Amino acid sequence: MLSGLMMNYQLTIDRILEHGNRLYPYKQVKTKLPDGTLHKYSYRDLFRRVKRLCNVLEGLGVQPGDRVGTFAWNNSQHVELYFAVPGAGAVVHTLNIRLFTDQLSYIINHAEDKVIFIDATLLPLIEGLADRIGGVEHFVLFNVPHGGIETKLLGRVHDYETLMAAADEEYTWRVEGENQAMGLCYTSGTTGHPKGSLYSHRSMYLHTVGSCQAAAVGVTENDVVMPVVPQFHAMAWGLPYAAVNVGADLVLPGPHMQPSALAEMIETERVTVAAGVPTIWNGMYHDLKQNPRDISCIRALVVGGSAMPRSLIEAYEKELHVNVVHAWGMTEMSPLGTVSKLLTHHMDRPQDQQWDVKARQGYPISGVEMRIVNEEGRELPWDGTTMGELQVRGPWVARAYYRLDGGDDSFTEDGWFRTGDVVTITEDGFMTITDRTKDLVKSGGEWISSVELENLLMAHPQVLEAAVIAVPHERWQERPLAVVVPTLASEPPRAVELRRFLEPQVASWWLPDDFLLTDQIPKTGTGKFDKKVLRERYART
Repeated sequence: MLSGLMMNYQLTIDRILEHGNRLYPYKQVKTKLPDGTLHKYSYRDLFRRVKRLCNVLEGLGVQPGDRVGTFAWNNSQHVELYFAVPGAGAVVHTLNIRLFTDQLSYIINHAEDKVIFIDATLLPLIEGLADRIGGVEHFVLFNVPHGGIETKLLGRVHDYETLMAAADEEYTWRVEGENQAMGLCYTSGTTGHPKGSLYSHRSMYLHTVGSCQAAAVGVTENDVVMPVVPQFHAMAWGLPYAAVNVGADLVLPGPHMQPSALAEMIETERVTVAAGVPTIWNGMYHDLKQNPRDISCIRALVVGGSAMPRSLIEAYEKELHVNVVHAWGMTEMSPLGTVSKLLTHHMDRPQDQQWDVKARQGYPISGVEMRIVNEEGRELPWDGTTMGELQVRGPWVARAYYRLDGGDDSFTEDGWFRTGDVVTITEDGFMTITDRTKDLVKSGGEWISSVELENLLMAHPQVLEAAVIAVPHERWQERPLAVVVPTLASEPPRAVELRRFLEPQVASWWLPDDFLLTDQIPKTGTGKFDKKVLRERYART
């Protein structure tokens, strides 16, 4: 083999920050603070504060390889930790603020977090499990209200800004190489214990470059990026790194996640790229119908985490003049895998057909390989109709879980990751998620897609949210049950009306046996419908 004569340039996160500081020192990070005021500073300030924070971490005894937890909203301090912890050679471990106490304590102990940085507005949630996480040596609080705050936390508690003020701005990065671990994210754990994906500097650097491709999210210096997806959810889909990499302004909503507050920030700050799960954009759409604002500044409303109903995509584009970009990924993929953008050969199609394309999860971005297989592991064709389990591989895809006890069949012998998603892929590479393997309804030996039924139901004008689950059936093994949240602006729909609405759109045997109305559908820590809870609640209904 003849080797190339190229430099051994290590792909590490500190280089992204150095690049952003050198080229875009004037660009800004803006955060809506807990009191509603807007805090902002430049990328030059971010660079200096990250260096200070690295010294703070060393002062707390953090060594290369140590895990450092974060328990916070999307804000500037959280972004500082995104860069400082890896820059100090340690691993930033983003803790999901919406997990149950048992799951949180398990994750903190499993990761062996040495220090946890906590947004003071979330302090009671950590205090509730303080006696179960004895391995944590330090707790550091930020966004502490004037006058201080009392805490029941065990161990040494510090104030973030006090430590920062005493720290030096001079610091030499402690990154030993691109394969060094830099980030740790756990799945939401809807089945069994949460599992950890341990990212490397190389994987996150390449993910950053991959997401900035024009064929992907395509963030540029002209953009104002607002990650609504939480920073504890798969590193906010990598958007803070992408923004700094290309010099886009960052807008962070802090704890202000209400639809009206998000719409106000988008309008006021002229956000061009906003990213979040469908439940967020569904809530904001209905709020905008009652309280109109101009959000047409958005050039890409990125949606992922679960399928966005085609009807909602159409409503955003037709009524609000906002371009929707469907995406798909997983924690194990850092997370971006596909995007759904119209290609040249789609442009001459009727508008309805274009929305059909945009409702798909899209094509794999460069750096991600996909295949679909049947239950025997045989590869299936990309014909748009054949369903199979999706498997992926690539430089930012996990090859194993962090410190997983016992066996695991998530990874194939030939090096692919089993996603658990059942999909079809068209000849031109557009993937559509039919369901999760565990969420499919098997009725009389035939499969029914809960995702497709949910998307159709949420197109009904009286339906705000809908989740479909399988319930046991004596004759057919399983049958679909629909759980529906009605909109507040109209009378709740009757079951017979919902059935009539679905009848022209699906086979008769797909129709749910019942439609149950509820005030809300339980969500996982990442904002998806928690079907595990629904199955436990309605399995005997």
